[in-house]
Amino acid sequence: MSDVISTDGVPTDGVPGDGVPTDGVRTEVIPAPVAVAGPGRRGGVPLDAGTSLWAAPGTETAERWLRSTLGAALGISLPPGEEDGPRSVRLRLDDTLEPEAYRLGVVAGRGIEISGGGPAGVFWGAQTLRQLVGPEAFRRAPVRPGTTYEIPHQIIEDAPRFRWRGLMLDVSRHFMPKDGVLRYLDLMAAHKLNVFHFHLTDDQGWRIEIKRYPKLTETGSWRSRTKFGHRASPLWEDKPHGGFYTQDDIREIVAYAAERHIDVVPEIDIPGHSQAAIAAYPELGNTDVITASMEGAPSLSVWDTWGISKNVLAPTDNTLRFYEGVFEELLDLFPSEFIHVGGDECAKDQWKASPTAQARIAELGLADEDELQSWFIRHFDDWLTARGRRLIGWDEILEGGLAPGAAVSSWRGYQGGITAARAGHDVVMCPEQQVYLDHRQHGGPDEPVPIGYVRTLEDVYRFEPVPPELTPGQARHVLGTQANLWTEVMEDHARVDYQAFPRLAAFAEVAWSSLPGPAERDFADFERRMTAHYGRLDALGVAYRPPTGPLPWQRRPGVLGRPIEGAPPNV
Repeated sequence: MSDVISTDGVPTDGVPGDGVPTDGVRTEVIPAPVAVAGPGRRGGVPLDAGTSLWAAPGTETAERWLRSTLGAALGISLPPGEEDGPRSVRLRLDDTLEPEAYRLGVVAGRGIEISGGGPAGVFWGAQTLRQLVGPEAFRRAPVRPGTTYEIPHQIIEDAPRFRWRGLMLDVSRHFMPKDGVLRYLDLMAAHKLNVFHFHLTDDQGWRIEIKRYPKLTETGSWRSRTKFGHRASPLWEDKPHGGFYTQDDIREIVAYAAERHIDVVPEIDIPGHSQAAIAAYPELGNTDVITASMEGAPSLSVWDTWGISKNVLAPTDNTLRFYEGVFEELLDLFPSEFIHVGGDECAKDQWKASPTAQARIAELGLADEDELQSWFIRHFDDWLTARGRRLIGWDEILEGGLAPGAAVSSWRGYQGGITAARAGHDVVMCPEQQVYLDHRQHGGPDEPVPIGYVRTLEDVYRFEPVPPELTPGQARHVLGTQANLWTEVMEDHARVDYQAFPRLAAFAEVAWSSLPGPAERDFADFERRMTAHYGRLDALGVAYRPPTGPLPWQRRPGVLGRPIEGAPPNV
């Protein structure tokens, strides 16, 4: 006889969670669904070797995922079955629902049914079913073979608040091998995040193969050593660091993401944050300034420290043609609507000193170096628009004006997003002070390499992406929100895990769920649900920050950070 386990979501007399109307059911689901209803009695539908799977046309991604992931975790095959089987899992499309919305019904004698407004909705419903099963469903192989999992009676209705629910991963500062990227796509899917912003180039490394420019990876993907800690730290890791993704790696990553209904938005940084590219192809830089200031010095190398490099792209026709070639190959690899061009933190020192740059300013009738940067970005705005894509960049690209279809990642605070939305541009809200997950999670001395403001789990949970200054019409330009992971002080995936989790779970709820205002959110209920969620993260092998503080091996004693005291400005 098999064991029978009653799973997450057992009916109780508990208090409903934030924005989650219930009928006798207290759910443990993260992010919180719109509504949960149940008859308030024990029992439900068994999930075991006798469970079959029926899938309507259009639900193939969820069907494959259920067999390969949930089935593998529980040791059940989920063979094809009858549509009306009393112990079946059924997948349907329902055009009365929004594309990412779903309805999950668990009814004794009728099995489990997931209906979605589109394939993505069915897939998100399957993710919720996985949470209802319990932590065992998050493993790669069964730990209790032969177990019957009893899924309680309930009906969950759910839909996302935002269409853009993003995570930015910086693989330039510290390279994450392909398997690590695929793992993060799985972690995103488990939290119903659907945009992967892939930061592929910066001063410290170029991470994508461009076949017409092989030196970008031959030279630009490796640096000789790495600063350990903040840029003021005296510590170095004196060994080469690097790596890159081949074009087939990129195709695999994009296809893997698509199977999980995640869009991959690549970022190629221009015209600043480009020292790795200039190290590979020196003619991309301001050679009239570099040569004069570095006479007798070795050629420029990939940067080995952190901060903002003064070495930026030269505003020449040669540079424009070079990057057009880069973007041509990029468009073949990434089908995403948006292409991110960076556009932030472009130091103007070299342009001010460069006769070539000054001649370009005069030729174009520009006022100054800021307008020169705007000209550079607008060139690629027009170039991408002509090819049916949309440019998105950090909020500095607003300076000088944008084409109507361009979008803005508002990172320096809320103001860039407010300005963009009022001007009719779409916006992704990712203010540094709120959702940069490289910022420290606690003010204690044991936090590893403490950077920036303290942003606790509760702080992230109370983040509101839509500024109250926007009118309803302007607020419709807020596509959604994104959490960013800059990896200067994250040397491996365990450090990335520590900074991301558990805060990424709170962020996912902000991005997905229809929550009340920040002050009214029931953080105690979220913490209650996190108690169950930590078990899922454990099963997935996530090296999260425990609620009680860092474990001994998660600390970095003696490594200098850059903590900022006080509350972050709400700008």
